[in-house]
Parts: sequence; structure tokens; C-alpha cells
Amino acid sequence: MAEEVDYALLTDEELIARFQDNDIQSFNELVKRYKDPLYNFIFRFVNGHQIAEDVLQETFLRLYKNRDYYKEIAKFSTWIYTIAGNLAKTELRRRRRRQIFSIHNYMEDGKDFEIVDDERNPEEDVEGRNLVAEIQKAIDKLPETFKQAVVLRDIQGLDYEEISSILQTPLGTVKSRINRGRARLAKMLKPIL
Repeated sequence: MAEEVDYALLTDEELIARFQDNDIQSFNELVKRYKDPLYNFIFRFVNGHQIAEDVLQETFLRLYKNRDYYKEIAKFSTWIYTIAGNLAKTELRRRRRRQIFSIHNYMEDGKDFEIVDDERNPEEDVEGRNLVAEIQKAIDKLPETFKQAVVLRDIQGLDYEEISSILQTPLGTVKSRINRGRARLAKMLKPIL
């Protein structure tokens, strides 16, 4: 009789090795572990829930299709974050090329188009959301190189070495980008904090 495996106790590298041997439950465990952190990482770049969901789904699809390309010379997390980051960058480039239009162009009488949100929120939720929205706006204004480093360190909680591997950038440069990005964020957020 086959021994029961507790997938939650396996390392990422053990899971991907089992998945490379066609153990689908290992893939499911990797998805379970990484869906929320990757979604948060992707969302910080694309700044849209649906787009982040699409990029996340594509990331896991790539993992599924390209599982045999992973080699244990790097941490699994570095590999999957690199895939997600590259897909997010591609989506950003694609979005920038699309023509942007204003909803005002489609209003015949020239009046503002108003979208009503029927959802009711307590005041403290509104204040918290406003702060989160302001922080996200500030992050979006950072240059891409600073944004990536700050998000990976301060939001995803990755260590400097892993960020260096994901961004394929020297460790000293990563530390510098994080410090400079944090300084710019502090300057932008000073009026509201």
C-alpha cells in the first residue's frame, strides 16, 4: 500500500520535483501556496484585479506547461516570481500600446458619466481604503526598477538575495533601488501620513 503524503510538509523544491514526475497533487499544493502572494505581487504592477487574475492564471499555466524547464539551481520561488514578473511586464507593455479613450467622448449631451456604487462601507473601511489607494498610487508613480524592488521586499517579504535573482540584478543594486524607492515613497506619502 502506498504511503500517504502530507504535501503541506514538502518544500517547494520537493513539490516541483514530484510534479515533474506527474504528481498533480504537488501542482495543486504549489498553486495553493503561491496564488495569494503572486496575485499581490502582480496586482502591484498591473493595478487591476481582472488583469492580475489573468496574469496569475497565465503564470500557473506556464508553470504547468514548462515544469520540466525548472532546474534546482535556483529556488522555486525565484523561478515562479520571475515568470509572473515577466508576464506582468508584458501585460503592461501591451496595455500601453492600446488606444486610451475617455468615456466623455461617448456622452451625447457632454455631461459627466457617473457610475454609482451601491455598496455601503463603514467610515473606517473607507479611510483605510483611501490610505491603501494613496499608497498604491504612490507605488505606481515609482520608476519600474524601484517599484519592482520595493514590492518584492516590502510587500512580498522576499530577501535581498532572492530579489537579486528574480530581477537578475547585482545585490548592491537591489539594495540601492529599495532604499531609493522607499525614500521616494516617503516623500510622496509625507502629506498624508
